[in-house]
Amino acid sequence: MAKYRKVSPFIWNDGKFRHLSDNSKLVFFFLLTHPHMTALGAMRANVAGLGAELGWLPKGFREAFLEATEKGMVRYDETASFVWLPKFLKHNPPESPNVVKAWAKSLELLPECDLFYSMLQHVQGYAEGLPEAFAKVLPEAFRKSMPYQEQEQEQEQDIPPKAPRRGVSLPVSAFETFWKIYPKKVAKQAALKAWGKIKGAKADEIVGALEKQIAVHHFRGNDGQEFTPNPATWLNGGRWEDEVKGQGGYQQGQPPNKMEW
Repeated sequence: MAKYRKVSPFIWNDGKFRHLSDNSKLVFFFLLTHPHMTALGAMRANVAGLGAELGWLPKGFREAFLEATEKGMVRYDETASFVWLPKFLKHNPPESPNVVKAWAKSLELLPECDLFYSMLQHVQGYAEGLPEAFAKVLPEAFRKSMPYQEQEQEQEQDIPPKAPRRGVSLPVSAFETFWKIYPKKVAKQAALKAWGKIKGAKADEIVGALEKQIAVHHFRGNDGQEFTPNPATWLNGGRWEDEVKGQGGYQQGQPPNKMEW
């Protein structure tokens, strides 16, 4: 576990962070600097235990914690006691290839669940963008980001374990994250059906693109009127691949916040 965490002063310019309540800001910093937080930005923890560490009443801590999850700054699997900060590596990149090698040890400290596998996919995609010396030492565990349940389904269908696949269905738990932040909540079952049809894309890629579109008011025209499509329509149309140039979200000439959490 890393002894130090990097926190840019530009975090105070980040829209999502600024709109957190004071209690939620404290909870986020608490998670970011928690002694058990691994170098991957994830740890095994539950809301009740974290609140007890701070001496807060359970209701107060949970409300502040969930406020950060609703903005996508924290992701949480309550059943598995898995807490993850998706932007952690963006602000705490590995300083050498040896750090990337050591990521395998962090995995031993984390409970397996759908969110765990989403994190594996996210880290793999992040590593692919690093210099070759870093990317080539990525532990093999990160390249095997398919849940055991899907591996068993392959075997039941007599598909050779090493057979090429066109893509893995996205986990339902990740859909709940998508649904929570999508600004127009209609026809949930249709959206879930569309989610299940998606192949060859990563849940974090889809959710991350949605968060970016929301942040720059991508769903509003120049007149300020909403034109948000139904979530099933957005998913079926592959709208996470839309090019986003900050329509309406920033003043002309003002670049997006690069330090986004």
